[in-house]
Amino acid sequence: MEKEGSLRLRRIAMKKEEVEALEFIEEMTSHVDEVQQMVLDDILSTNANAEYLQRHGIFGGSTDLKTFKSKLPIIEYQDILPDVRRIANGDPSPIFSAQPVTEFLTSSGTSGGERKMVPVIANHHEGTYTFFGWLIPAILNKYISGLDKGKVLHFFSTKTETKSPAGIIMRPILTSYYKSSQFLCKHYANINYTSSIPSIHCTDVFQSLYAQMLAGLADRLAVFQIGSVFPPSFLQAIRFLELHFQDLAADIEHGTVNPQVTDTAIRAALVNILTPDPENAAHIRKECSSGDWQGIIRRIWPNTKFLDILVSGAMVQYIPSLNFYSGDLPLASYLYGSSECLVGLNLYPFTKPEDIAYTIMPNMAYFEFLPVKPVDDVGQIRAEQVVDPVDLAHVEDGKEYEIIVTTYSGLYRYKIGDVLRVAKFYNKAPQFQLVGRKNVCLSIDVDKTEETELQKAIAAAELSHLRPHNARVLDYTCYTDVKTIPGHYVIYCELPPDNYSENSSFSLIIDQCCLTIEESLNSVYRSLRAYYKRIGPLEIKLVKSGTFHEVMDHAIARGASAAQYKLPKCVKSTWMLEILEARVVSAHSSPGVPTWSPCPQQKMASNG
Repeated sequence: MEKEGSLRLRRIAMKKEEVEALEFIEEMTSHVDEVQQMVLDDILSTNANAEYLQRHGIFGGSTDLKTFKSKLPIIEYQDILPDVRRIANGDPSPIFSAQPVTEFLTSSGTSGGERKMVPVIANHHEGTYTFFGWLIPAILNKYISGLDKGKVLHFFSTKTETKSPAGIIMRPILTSYYKSSQFLCKHYANINYTSSIPSIHCTDVFQSLYAQMLAGLADRLAVFQIGSVFPPSFLQAIRFLELHFQDLAADIEHGTVNPQVTDTAIRAALVNILTPDPENAAHIRKECSSGDWQGIIRRIWPNTKFLDILVSGAMVQYIPSLNFYSGDLPLASYLYGSSECLVGLNLYPFTKPEDIAYTIMPNMAYFEFLPVKPVDDVGQIRAEQVVDPVDLAHVEDGKEYEIIVTTYSGLYRYKIGDVLRVAKFYNKAPQFQLVGRKNVCLSIDVDKTEETELQKAIAAAELSHLRPHNARVLDYTCYTDVKTIPGHYVIYCELPPDNYSENSSFSLIIDQCCLTIEESLNSVYRSLRAYYKRIGPLEIKLVKSGTFHEVMDHAIARGASAAQYKLPKCVKSTWMLEILEARVVSAHSSPGVPTWSPCPQQKMASNG
């Protein structure tokens, strides 16, 4: 990383568009209130004829802030689901916005166990490109020189698409962006990626990952930057290299393409870049066969300057693994956003992960913030009066809030579900740290399993497998274990004293409980587990009788209220995990994979 004097020199040498990008950030963050009011005016006036607005008493494009807040309720996805289903089934009415819905972004958040469908309009990805293609490169070039002289090995993951009953495309936001004109004609064209478009767009996990890894290895000395959006996909790529380096090295040695790669477009793109390179192949074999995978990124791609990867919020759990494989390369987390809208930028991308704070860009949407009650390390809510939402410019330093957005695509006062903490301010714009998802207790990748969903899944397993044998679950808590690749869910269960058995048939019963729980979880989890292989088998660990009473005693000793104590359903503290692990009597894993199919959805019910 460069020092302050070098940063000043870099600013002088920056391209005109980079200087303009930094000036844009200064302008937006210096006039937060004014920009926010303009954004709200624009959204409401453009969508003046939207049925949703008129239903709530906002007519003629009224942009009065007081009317907006008094007439429109704060909502969640379930509140608009009947309208979403109308659009999905072909209703052409301007329900949310004046412009027609062009696709649904399938959010990793869930509703009733299935993906949310976020309706968006045609120009949705202009904002995505503004972040990825314009602002982020300008920020990076403030800190590291010469990035444009090297290549970027980014492990892309494109998911399968489906269509609604009316034929509207349904796909995750990144898949949508990778296929958009903004990515293909601007972003991809301006950044020297090693991965070809056919390999990026391929939904076959093996072929896509093999092609991207092969291209990155073939040109490994030119790679300056490595990463993926989320750590699980990056670690999956490293595991893939560990399993397939012999085949990859053989292709590099001979300038060939593995016959398991059958996609003709991918093969053609690889043939264009591959030439026999025995020396490169020998180096790859030597490093990968040594058995030492610590620092493998530095040894295979020695000119890499940093990893670009999200390591905030739930993804902080992957930092030790990323440091291990990268040899402690700097980790750069660029942005924060959701399927509903992109929200903020990290203006200091190479800060320590624990200090990452995202500056909210006030031009992306209209933002409000609902104060929430913080939770301490023993799982108890600290008392705090709940008040009305506050505007972007009026949040308070150190406070925690649930973010609410009003977007150009027609979501009005919509709760994304993320909880943020104000860390500091940049000009007049607050900088937030991502605390986590509200009500989410487990997350490995883009899956988000809520407490109520897990409770129902455990109840289903108990009913199907334990009750017939006069057994039951007294209590449970859960944890995400990311020391394995891929990571997996762990559920610590306590049974009544007379339910424990060393009988092999009892062990098989608990194994089946694991699979039943997986079958009962949402389609996002099941797709990552069964198809994309980014989540490992769910594990149940039975703990000794009395374990959770002991956990409670420790919590009370640490300040929890004895009268109000409830066992946290997600383990977040080291001391609790140590108690649980020390009292495990047996461990059980799912014996199979849950069912999942990317088939199109059927006709959707018109009511909620």
